[in-house]
Amino acid sequence: MTEGQFPYLHGFSPVEQARLKKQAEFLEQTIYKNVDFSRSKKVLEVGCGVGAQSEILLRRHPKINLTGIDLSDDQLKVAKESIGKLSFAKGRYEAIKANAEDLPFESGEYDGSFLCWVLEHVPSPSTVLSEVRRILRPGGKIVITEVMNSSFFLEPYSPNVWKYWMAFNDHQYEIGGDPFIGAKLGNLLLSAGFKEIDTKLKVFHFDNRQPDKRKEMIDFWSELLLSGADELVQAEKVDEKLVEEVRKELKNVSRDPNAVFHYTAMQATARK
Repeated sequence: MTEGQFPYLHGFSPVEQARLKKQAEFLEQTIYKNVDFSRSKKVLEVGCGVGAQSEILLRRHPKINLTGIDLSDDQLKVAKESIGKLSFAKGRYEAIKANAEDLPFESGEYDGSFLCWVLEHVPSPSTVLSEVRRILRPGGKIVITEVMNSSFFLEPYSPNVWKYWMAFNDHQYEIGGDPFIGAKLGNLLLSAGFKEIDTKLKVFHFDNRQPDKRKEMIDFWSELLLSGADELVQAEKVDEKLVEEVRKELKNVSRDPNAVFHYTAMQATARK
C-alpha cells in the first residue's frame, strides 16, 4: 500500500498505527540500549511515522530538539497529536512532510539523525543516506536499525508460516523495498562517505529458559506478520486459506511448551 512516494506493505490503517506504537514500546529496551544522542542538540528522525520512536527519543534524550519527517499525512497527523500531549516534549518536536531522498534542510543543519525500520521500505537507500550525510554537520552522528528477515526462525516447524514469510519478503522486494537490508548497512554507510562505522547485532532469542517472554515475542510477531495479510491477498501473493493456516500455526507455536523463537536485527552507527 502506498501513501506518498514510498510503498509500505503494512498499510496506514488505525490498527497499523496502534501496532507501530506497541512495537516501539515492546522493543525499546533492546533497540535503544546503545542509542546515545547525549552530545547532540538537533536530531532528524527520517521516517517518523506515527511518532512512536520520536516519543522514546525525546524521553531518553531530554536535551535534544527533534525533527521528524514522513511522507504520510495520516501518520504525521497522529505523530503531532501524540507528541503534542507530552509535557516533556513541549517546544522540542516538529513533524513535517518531506521526502527523505530530497531533504528540505540546509547542509550541516543537524548534528544527529535516527532511522528505524525505514530503509527497508525505500527504493534507494543510498540516496537517503547521502542526503542525511549532507544535512549533518562534520562529526554528526547517524543511528540506523534495520531488518534482516533471513534470520527469522520458529520451532516447531510451521510450513504455512514459511510459505507466507517468503511471499511477504518477495512482495517487499517487488514493491521496491529490501527485507534483508540490515546486513548491508556497513557497505551502504561506507559508500555514502560516513566514517567510524560500527555495526551491532540485536538478537531476540527465546526458548524454554524464558517461557513468558517467548510467548510474548511470538504473539507480537504474529501481529507483525499478519499486518501484511490484506496487502498480500490483494496483490495475489497469498490467499485467504493460507492466511488462516498461518493464524493456526502461529497460535500452535505460541502454545507449544518447547517453542523456539529467533530474530536478529542490525544496528549501525557512524559519523560524517
